Order: sequence, then structure tokens, then C-alpha cells
Amino acid sequence: MFISVDSSFELCSLLWLFFGPLKFLKFASIDVGSNAVRLLFTNVFETPDGPVFRKLSLVRVPIRLGADAFRYGLISDKKRDQLVKTMRSFRHLMEVHQVQAYRAYATSAMREAKNSGEILKEIKGYSELDLEIVSGDVEATTISTEFMPDPLPKFKHAVFVDVGGGSTEMTYIKDGHKHSSISLKIGTIRMLYDEVANELWQEFSNWFHSNGLDRSQTPVIGSGGNINKLLKLLRQKNTDFHILTDDLLNFNDEMKGLEVDERIVRYILNPDRADVIVPAADIFLKVASIMDSEEIYVPKVGLSDGIARSLYKEFRDNRMQSL
Repeated sequence: MFISVDSSFELCSLLWLFFGPLKFLKFASIDVGSNAVRLLFTNVFETPDGPVFRKLSLVRVPIRLGADAFRYGLISDKKRDQLVKTMRSFRHLMEVHQVQAYRAYATSAMREAKNSGEILKEIKGYSELDLEIVSGDVEATTISTEFMPDPLPKFKHAVFVDVGGGSTEMTYIKDGHKHSSISLKIGTIRMLYDEVANELWQEFSNWFHSNGLDRSQTPVIGSGGNINKLLKLLRQKNTDFHILTDDLLNFNDEMKGLEVDERIVRYILNPDRADVIVPAADIFLKVASIMDSEEIYVPKVGLSDGIARSLYKEFRDNRMQSL
């Protein structure tokens, strides 16, 4: 169950009306990505009908770790210092919010940086936070379709695509269960610096062929900051939860005709979004083209949301064991 409303006050009023006084828990999720570092606070309201997840606030810091890791194999001293300071700030925010638990994941850029071990130790020493470098498989598993917003169709078959700065994770859901998944070093920052080998694109296409997905018109479910932003930009032409691929193709061609600075002004984009949004759209359009899919569904969830759900599940399981 997943309820989405416009404000925390409205949500609390609705839940109080239906269920009476409620207990809620607060969790913190940290996603150290290749293009930015995020801290998400999530409230979980426990109701007789199951948990209701509500995003409380998101802090996003644009530290492009992938620009260093993918080109030089190291995180520079400057960005290392920015990351350590950011994590220390996150620690203070979590203390103020009095979270029940937290989890911090680092993805593609930190996986490849040769000095990531040193950085983890420095973060632990200065912020007392445990940052875990996770595999692409863990990313794909954490971002699941288990808690989709109610307006989305209930898919028996779908391909879940998460596009990041350093990698793309794809999961094929068949008969409601995970059938196959793959993580490839194809990401928006790598594409900006022409760091994606042709062999990877072939492996990308082969994955669809090996799963019998060519021209299957299987629904595409997209996640990541770029597809969420594209959904907002195209909302006048689409519903709140899906994008027509023809609209995305036309809009992407429009963006490609503009310089990055022009995109920033015309579409009100952050500088670190304005350059990567085009390669992100290219990836989603390539997926849709292979499967001949006419729509991309966007549930507006990502790695941070998946971490919050897993934290709540662990909390619930531990509580049950202690009874």
C-alpha cells in the first residue's frame, strides 16, 4: 500500500480520519551516487491495513563523483573533502530528526574509485556514519516494484529501468516475480565523457533478446532523478505517472538543439541536471525502442525509497522476533 498526497498535514488528517491515532516511524536513507549525494527522510505510518510511506524531506548535494572516478579512477581531494563534509552534515540532520535507523549506500563511482576504502574510513572517523559500497545487483533489488503508487497499473510483466550517472540497472518482472536482472556500466556521466564501450551497448541489447523481450511491448517502469524531472517537464501532455515515448522522443530532440546553458534557463534545470538529462532520455528511449513500448511509467521512487522500505521491513521483523 502506498498513499500519495500533497502535504503531510493532509496525509495525517486522512489517516486519523480512517484509523484514529497512529504511530509513525522515521527512517533516513543516504544515496551516494555518481552525480549527486542524497539524504531522504521518510515517515512510515503503521495502519491496520499496512504501512504507509510518506517522503518527509530530501536533501540533495551535487557532488559529481563520477566525473573523477570514471575518467581517472580516483576521487579527487576536493570532492573527497566535499563528500566527507556532506556526510558529517547528514549525521547532524539525522540526530535532529531522531531517526529510528539509517542506511547509507554508495554506488557506481565509489565502486570504481581506487581510493574509496580510504574515503570510507575518513567518513567513519569524521561523521561516525557507515557507508556501504553496494553492487549493481543490490541496487536493482533495493529499487523494487513492491510498493508502487496506487494510480499505477498492477503489472504482471514489466521491465524496471534505473538510470544513474555510472550505471543502468534493468530488472525483468515476469508473472509478478523477478525473472532476470542486469547491471551495466552505462550511465549518463559516462556517456557525457564518451566512456561507454560499444561492447556494452551490444550487451545491453542482448539482454532483451535473451529474455524474449524484442518488440514485446512490455511496459517500461523508469526510476532515477532524470526520468522524474522529465515527467515533470512533460506533465502537460501526460498523466502524473507516465510519459508517452513519442513525446519523450520529440522533447529530447528539442533539448539536443539547445546548449546546456539554454536548457537551464528554458526548463529551469539545475546545472548538474541540464547536461545529463539528454543521455538519460537516450537510454530510456533505447529501451522503449527495443521493446516497441509506447509508454514509460514513472512511480517517482528510487534507491533512497527502497532503502527506507528495507529499513522498515527489518525493524518490523526484529519487533516480531522480540515478541
